[in-house]
Formats: sequence, structure tokens, C-alpha cells
Amino acid sequence: MTSNLRRFLPAIVASSTLALMAALSPVQAADQGPIKIGVVSEEAAIVGKAISQGAQLAADDINSKGGINGRKIQIITYDDHSSAADAVRAYQRAVQEDHVDAVVTTFISEVALAIEPWAARLHMPTITPAAASNLISEQVHDKYPQFKYMFEGWLPAPILAQAVCDSSHDLLVEKLHMKTAALMREDADWTKPLNDGEAACLPKAGLNVVDQVAFNPDTTDFTPIFNSIEAKHPDVILTGIAHVGVQPTVQWQAQQVPIPMAGISAQATNPTFWKDTNGATNGVITQTGTVEGLALTSLTNKVADEFVKKYGRFPAFTGFTAYDCVRMLAAAMQRAHSTKPDKIVAEMEKTNMEGTLGQLAFYGRNDTYTHALKYGPQYITGTFMQWQNGKQVCVWPENKCPNKMVFPSFVKLPVEKAAAK
Repeated sequence: MTSNLRRFLPAIVASSTLALMAALSPVQAADQGPIKIGVVSEEAAIVGKAISQGAQLAADDINSKGGINGRKIQIITYDDHSSAADAVRAYQRAVQEDHVDAVVTTFISEVALAIEPWAARLHMPTITPAAASNLISEQVHDKYPQFKYMFEGWLPAPILAQAVCDSSHDLLVEKLHMKTAALMREDADWTKPLNDGEAACLPKAGLNVVDQVAFNPDTTDFTPIFNSIEAKHPDVILTGIAHVGVQPTVQWQAQQVPIPMAGISAQATNPTFWKDTNGATNGVITQTGTVEGLALTSLTNKVADEFVKKYGRFPAFTGFTAYDCVRMLAAAMQRAHSTKPDKIVAEMEKTNMEGTLGQLAFYGRNDTYTHALKYGPQYITGTFMQWQNGKQVCVWPENKCPNKMVFPSFVKLPVEKAAAK
């Protein structure tokens, strides 16, 4: 070997190595592995467990059809133990150590709000399947370049308030001739805007608000609260509760509070709530995603059947919304032909697809609730159901739920009150 060749050989080898590395770029190498979606949820809670289960079910369905541009989805689950601090640590691990491509996370607003700044810092497409605080989407609207990575896979609290008002008009005012309501909510990030929204729209729906009560989620004795509400003689109690549910429901029945309970009781959406309350929930009305047997779209019953087959029970509504969250992320990645965050976000914003609970589309950059799901008959409204003798029976929207409301004997409706006078 000549001295000139010896001199240039290292440069030739280095050049060849760089060329080979360029040919096998990191993006191409990554394409050989799975697309990772992290799921940070509350595994000890039925509503939280349904998030990871629904996400896995969606991944299984997508993988059975070839995955995303030929790549399979891998769900990596993290338990946040209903703690914002644990959720942030899990989120950081998912992004920085496990290198996930997107995250589905939490039904708790306080947890979602703790994660949202990290989604911004780490440029990670993130969607919550249930957290309802309006601050989540308002931050996206107010600081779009920073917070655009966050999406809401359910309705924000002010829009949930509109759903309560719409259903209350149809069910409580038109059918039961109610005129007054008391608002009873746990003190949480999502319930203040819910309460304010209801206070604004209920009078337009035909219900005057005669009392507004906020209580600590650690409350165990609801007797003083019910006594205070009864003194105002409302026709209905409209709840805004998620962290609590069993205790106020059991005490409502045990104390024979003569006022029906409706509104939003997240725990009452669980199929196990009848057993959890020993039937005390009989007659309670709450918003949910759907009920067993109700086909809101062509996907509703299909996914419900798959859920029962895989997990042995009908899902909490977060099972449906988490399923849709993974499908929306997958469709965005499929259209983008990429897992780059900004490209995923751009395609997520174009979402317009059938979901399990209605048509899925997000409010835009110029809307107040940027990146929250759109509300309305052509999109998502949610379903209001009533517990009747151990079953969840849908009662609204009326075009899909023509069932009659039935209340326990201790509940006194306006017509019965008038007759008793």
C-alpha cells in the first residue's frame, strides 16, 4: 500500500460510513419499529382503567388492519394513581425515556392541567379522553404556538353545561313541567365553569336557579347540604360530580330526599354503580357517552361488544372516548405519513371522522375552545341516561332515546306536589 493511499484511507472509510448512515437515516430506522402511544391513567378507578383498556382495544383493531403505514401501534401504560405529581413523572418518563410518539391521558382535569405545560415544553401530541376543564382548551386558544399539542377528546365544562340545559329543557321542563333547579357540585376545576354555564343557560331552558352549592370532595355527610337545598324547594337537583358519587347518592336515597337528581354524575356512568350504591342510584339521571345496546354510530355496539369480549364488561364512557382518541391519532399519523409532532397536530386539526359516540371534529384555532370536540346533533352531544331497576336506560336525545323516565316513590314531581296541595 502506497503512503498516499495510507494517508487517504481513513478519510475514505469515514466518508463511506457517513454515506451509509445517511442512507439509513434515523427516521427510516425508526420506521422499522412500532409507533408508541403512552397512556397515563388512573388504573385503580373504573373510569381510569377504561382509558387504558379502550386505547389498547383501538390499537389491536388498527394493528389487525395493518397498523399505521405498515407500522404497528404499541400501547405503553402508566398508572398515575390519581396524582398530578405522579402523572407528570409518568408523562416525562413516557416522552423522555420511552420515546412515545403521542400520549392519551387522564379523566381528571387537575391532572390534565398539570400535564399540559409539559406537552408544550416537550412538543408531544397529547389528548385527554375525559377531563372537562375549559382551561385546557382555552390555553390552547390563548397561547396557540406553545400549547397547540394538547387536545380534548370530550366536551369542555361550558359545553357540558349546554348539554345539561338542552336535555333539561326537553326532559324536565317540557315533559315534567319543572320550573326551578338547585345546582350541587363538588369543588373542582371543571365544575366552576359547569356551574356558571348552567346558571346562564338554565333560565333560557325554562328552569330558574334557586340555589347553588359547592362542597369539598372530601365531604362524607351530605345531610346538611340536602337539608339546605330542600329548604329552597327546587323541582330538581342538578349535580356536577365526578370525584364523589357513591356517598351523596346513597344518602339521597337513605334520607328519602323528595327531589330528583339529574345533571352530571361521572361515577354513575359506570355499569357497576348500581352495585356500588346497593341500588340507591335508582332514578338518578346523568350524562354519559352511551348505554348498552344504543347505537349512536355504526361503531358504538361493535366496540362495546369487543370490549365485553376482551375485558368482561360494558365500558365506562372513557373506554369509548379513549378508543376514539387512539383512532384520531392514528388517522392523523396515517395522513401525515409521519410521527413528527407538528405534522401530527396539523392533521389532528383536520379530523372529521365517525367515532363511537358521534362525529369527531375539533374546534379550530379561532374558536374559544380550541382543540376540544365539537358539540351538536351533527357531532357529539352525549347521552342522558337514567338508572331504572338496575339498568342504564337512555332518555335523551329523544330521537335516539324514546324511553320514559321513572322515579322512586319518595321523589315528588311538580304535578304530584300540586295534587298534594
